[in-house]
Amino acid sequence: MTVSSTNKQILSPIHQQALAQAEAPAYRFSGVAVSYQTLHQQVIALTQQFNQIGLKRGDRLACIAHNCPQLLQLYWACVDSGILFCPISPRFASQQIIELMQCHNYQYYWLEASQQTNSSLVDALQDQPQLKAISLDFNQLSEQAQQTINPNVAVNAILTSGSSGTPKAAAHSLANHMASAKGSSELIGLASTDSWLLSLPLFHIGGLAILNRCALAGACVVFEDKNLALADQLFRDEISHLSLVSAQLQQLLNAAVERESDNETSAESDCLSRVKAMLLGGGAISADLLSKLGKRNIKAYTSYGMTEMGSQITTGIARTDGSSGKVLSGRELKIIDSEIWVKGGCLFLGYLADEGFNLPLDNDGWFYTKDLGHFDENGNLCIDGRADNMFISGGENIQPEEIETALKLHPLISDAIVFPVADAKFGTLPAAILKLNESKLSNNSANQPLEAELTDFLADKIARFKRPRCYYPWPEVSSAGIKVVRKQVIEAVDK
Repeated sequence: MTVSSTNKQILSPIHQQALAQAEAPAYRFSGVAVSYQTLHQQVIALTQQFNQIGLKRGDRLACIAHNCPQLLQLYWACVDSGILFCPISPRFASQQIIELMQCHNYQYYWLEASQQTNSSLVDALQDQPQLKAISLDFNQLSEQAQQTINPNVAVNAILTSGSSGTPKAAAHSLANHMASAKGSSELIGLASTDSWLLSLPLFHIGGLAILNRCALAGACVVFEDKNLALADQLFRDEISHLSLVSAQLQQLLNAAVERESDNETSAESDCLSRVKAMLLGGGAISADLLSKLGKRNIKAYTSYGMTEMGSQITTGIARTDGSSGKVLSGRELKIIDSEIWVKGGCLFLGYLADEGFNLPLDNDGWFYTKDLGHFDENGNLCIDGRADNMFISGGENIQPEEIETALKLHPLISDAIVFPVADAKFGTLPAAILKLNESKLSNNSANQPLEAELTDFLADKIARFKRPRCYYPWPEVSSAGIKVVRKQVIEAVDK
């Protein structure tokens, strides 16, 4: 499917799939499949309810929910209606949800059933008379034919990570998402007989990208079943594609080995037998993990992406050096003074403003990512960190991510955040917050590696002036997204 830059009208992808393969599964929840024909009818019924309530094109609908079929239906109904689908994590504090809705001028909100019993949130929302709650019947089906839509209008607003303040809301059009999905499919093929596990939240661009990829390919979105181990769900739901971080991958491989050892027939126990592709995040993947995937003929990919570009920008076969592959079609990427700039068909419409969008581009249409990187000798992108994380110590530039990468090579360290602490002589010195690998701590009497041990460990990995001068244990902090919020973790220890 292609989209021109004009206002040419098209049918939404789910309605096209309902015409092409009505009985094919559009999504699967708790082991039960729902066809594209049924989803088509559910979405049209929701758009009719929007009209009855009085929602109109351009209105902003906050959807406060964890992943659920209703959230998927709402997204596609917003695509049809030109209403902005604005998902918000329920893990945010009630007051923060109110502030986000006020900041981005969301007029309406919908709560999933589990959130309707959250008295703190319900009371806080009811205290805001300008915010209007909506109730919807998700069981309704409509026989009405679906009208065509303009794919270039805004259909969603996804909150950025907000690492340096209030999260911004990045708006995308369906055309943006289609361009993103088309580029993704170049390396990670997706067929109508495939299924992608929705392991990422729909309030994150990575989760929303899965919905769009599957709809365009006619594939099935599979919701995580919290009552099953991941290995068991992969086997039951015949999942072919999934997105994981290294820790999840290690757990999955361990579970796969256990299943095989407990069953006589490996064909009946191999939960990974149908997996075609894994999109891996969270940094470099160890050689051991990649070797285990290779033995099972599972292709693993790593990627560099961002909310503003609709998810993936570069993608490549996973490598132990942590590189992020090559630029996908429909995107452009340039590096000036180690800083990454991007543009392309999947570039967002802009950040939500009081009226319309704010799209910060240079005179040639490039978007400044604030990420630092370089291309290796094979043309693969390597991410070096964030420009806004860098600090100066004794006249030397310190890039925290370089030190964090070195620390995470230690077998007892699963995550690390490096930040500056004040020093009378050097201005600032690097300090590190360490999250330990609990599975390996059980066989180790020490609670945390000693500073002297880490000094020796880092000696041949980073320059001496980059070595952290003090270490802190990882604090107890909650996160509303899938990314660790650096500012939140640092503030918890730097008091």
